[in-house]
Amino acid sequence: MPGDGEQEAGLQFCLLGPIQVLRDGRQVPMGDRGSRAVLAMLLLEANRTVAIDRIVDVLWAHEPPATARTMVQGYVSRLRQRLTAHDPEDGGARIVTRRPGYQLVVDEARIDRHRAQRLLADARREPAARRAEMLRHALRLWRGEALADVADRVRAPELVELKVAVLEARVDADLELGRHAELVGELSEHLEDHPFAERLAGQLVLALYRCGRRASALETYQRFARRMADERGIDPGPELRDLQARVLADDVTLLPETLGAQRVGPLVPAQLPTTPPGFNGRDAELAWLDDVLSTMDSSTVAIAVLAGPAGVGKTSLALRWGRGVVAEFPEGQLYVSLRGFDPQHPPVDPAEVLTQFLLSLGVAADEVPVALDDRAALYRSLLADRRVLVVLDDARDSAQVRPLLPAGSRSLVLVTSRVRLDGLVADGGRLLLLGTLPPDAALRIIEETARFADGVADLEQRRRLVELCGRLPLALRIVGARLAASPQWSVDELIEELTDERTRLGALDVEGAHTSVRAALDVTYRALHPAMAGTYRMLGLFPGRVISPLPVAALCSIDAANARRRLRALAAVFLVTEESPDTFVMHDLVRLHAGGLATAELGTDVRDAALIRLAHYYLVAGDHARRLLRPVFDGLTPAEDYPQLVPPDMPEADDALDWFEREWSNIFAVLRVTRQHGRHTEVWKIARVAQDFRAVRSRLDDWLSLVQLGLESARAAGDPVGEVWMLVSRCSAYSRFAMSDQTLTDAERALAIAIDLRDPLLMAIGYNTVASALYGQGRTEDAMLRYREALVLVRTTDNKAIEANLLNNIAQMEQALGRPAEAIGPQRAALELYRQTREHGFELFALVNLAELYLETGGVDEAETHARQGVLEATQSGLALQEAFARQVLGQVLSFRQDLNGAREQWLRSLELYTELKQPRAAAVRAELDALGT
Repeated sequence: MPGDGEQEAGLQFCLLGPIQVLRDGRQVPMGDRGSRAVLAMLLLEANRTVAIDRIVDVLWAHEPPATARTMVQGYVSRLRQRLTAHDPEDGGARIVTRRPGYQLVVDEARIDRHRAQRLLADARREPAARRAEMLRHALRLWRGEALADVADRVRAPELVELKVAVLEARVDADLELGRHAELVGELSEHLEDHPFAERLAGQLVLALYRCGRRASALETYQRFARRMADERGIDPGPELRDLQARVLADDVTLLPETLGAQRVGPLVPAQLPTTPPGFNGRDAELAWLDDVLSTMDSSTVAIAVLAGPAGVGKTSLALRWGRGVVAEFPEGQLYVSLRGFDPQHPPVDPAEVLTQFLLSLGVAADEVPVALDDRAALYRSLLADRRVLVVLDDARDSAQVRPLLPAGSRSLVLVTSRVRLDGLVADGGRLLLLGTLPPDAALRIIEETARFADGVADLEQRRRLVELCGRLPLALRIVGARLAASPQWSVDELIEELTDERTRLGALDVEGAHTSVRAALDVTYRALHPAMAGTYRMLGLFPGRVISPLPVAALCSIDAANARRRLRALAAVFLVTEESPDTFVMHDLVRLHAGGLATAELGTDVRDAALIRLAHYYLVAGDHARRLLRPVFDGLTPAEDYPQLVPPDMPEADDALDWFEREWSNIFAVLRVTRQHGRHTEVWKIARVAQDFRAVRSRLDDWLSLVQLGLESARAAGDPVGEVWMLVSRCSAYSRFAMSDQTLTDAERALAIAIDLRDPLLMAIGYNTVASALYGQGRTEDAMLRYREALVLVRTTDNKAIEANLLNNIAQMEQALGRPAEAIGPQRAALELYRQTREHGFELFALVNLAELYLETGGVDEAETHARQGVLEATQSGLALQEAFARQVLGQVLSFRQDLNGAREQWLRSLELYTELKQPRAAAVRAELDALGT
């Protein structure tokens, strides 16, 4: 790593100030602001593709001129020329075309942002003095505001966040070195620049306290807390609140002589949620967990089981202890709620959990194994030599947990459950049965949460509240929060309300829970504003675990901004929890309470209408997402049917994929509840739109489960059109996983239904599906007959897109049957139809298919013309797969002409692209190169 003032050889790229490119320390001109803005976007996404549409949107603020794409191509062309001119031999940076845009291929060590990140990461392993020196060096990389000369166009808040992270880490090192006095002024200035940086605020509080300025430290905290409350509507986090309490108590362990070194850990999975406030009275249990940790041996993985009734605080205890021992598990902390006793959902499948964990551990989505055993094996391999804490919350039984146990002996698994899990104990685990809190500890929780003033209630009244809450932490926190938020209430009134509600509602129908949990929740509910209470009741109908504003807006028939405000208001009284921005969850007891209210207080018509709106939302959102992934031919148009429903903002295909991944479990939950309400038409339509996601990001078990739900509902609805589409979907799933032997029966059933319906389009789809099944079985002649029958039918429907696909398939059949001359006609026709329907990607495939056919029939000149046109258009459009195919065929043409160097050049690039795309065609190109001696 270069020192201060030392320059690395070759091109260096600077984002942390005005955009600069340096060669051997001297600035290289990079053109006008447009060119520099494009370079900034490529550098921010170094070695990743930036879509040309995104570049256009950023440069022209979503109001581009008609020539915008051409202008972007010009910027990129000039940047390429300048990079080549100033780095002709090194090749340390080059811009390549990648569908759907451009990618800057560069050693990230050449970018100042990445050097700063590397210094931050490397410093974590160093002593305080060296750490401070390295982080100062990192801060000197900033030459002013990041992206200063293009900041009005290109925004990168992550660069601000990086600077704050480096600054905070350097301040930590200086605090460790006892430099608190000189930090006070600096931190005050930084806090003005970053008024909501909670860690900076904590560092200033600590520095002031260490300087003997205890009152100033407390005043700084109060000022920060007021600003957070007034402008963000939230309180400071638990760490800053804990620091304030320790300063208030004059905790001498905060002083430099006794404070342990604070180090920032490596970037590893850190999934433990924060614990709710009011934790108390579990000293013995925390000590028990400490003993489990201290007695870990080298023979097996350590397993600790916390078992007890609902609401007793198992999760809070697990998270409080886990967050306290993070340093003992430097290679990560994994967390999942297994929903073992969720009253409205089945327990989470271990296969789903393994997928989440593997993704968190760095496995790419398309490399997650299909089979459960294979996923578990990969998970065990990844954790074999790592020291990781795995928290499995709310397990149903031992069988649900076993696939999630690491194989190595360095990890610890902490499981919570409402049952004993004796099976895990038999496997060597240790069990702790958790009961309700001792009276004094329960009393402290409600006192601290409610913030009682002297004389507000006598001790006997407070103890009465504790007993009415059953000494369960969940109920204690809710009642305390209610009192804190509504100080005008008297304790006598609340005691009376709790007593009445317990009598009226009776026992809470949750295993092991005390009646007062429901009473406490009902008191909270009755105190809500009517609009908030209505939203809370509606949430009792929501079948998924993760809640976001848009589906809640559909459920409640309100706009998204209103839904977001209401969710955050409910979070303020602990009825939901905002785990991350716009991502909310409900505790299972709270969800049960809300569901009971929905049943008791909402009419059947109201409940049914709300659930139908929710189903329609997922139909509209799913359809919107799938149209970004692939062409749609099934005639479903939910956006036209339900124009009042707003889908999520998804500018690009990657956004659509992310949306499906986040909402996948909710989609299944909505499908199940919609089917239970007999709305089978909505079920098969949602399944149909969702299956397009699995067709792109394929996972067989999910895909087949989804299609089966849709197929059963289409049949239950007596909807033959739906049955055809779901059978076709199942054929697609089987074909994708080379299971063609299982497709013919479904395909023939789909065709038979279509014939009964006398629907030409469905009949064409049916014949096409049968043809594909036959071709998969090697019955090419039979497949050809069915493709031709499909073509005759589709021409009566004027569906040019499907007609083009069929003509393309027929041409491929003719070629497979050794009749390339007969294939040219349908291939030309397919090409023309693709152009008419503007299916540019398929158009290029057809163009290169035609080149291949001309080569086989002796039309070498035509073959070369078409292949070169395919290479040019695919490269310009950033369509990598089409470019790879075009270069493969052009290489064949050049090889035929004995231009072996030209063929080698095309095949090398084709192989590179196929390999990047993980395409099996790479093997054929590699064989061509081997034949040339490469």
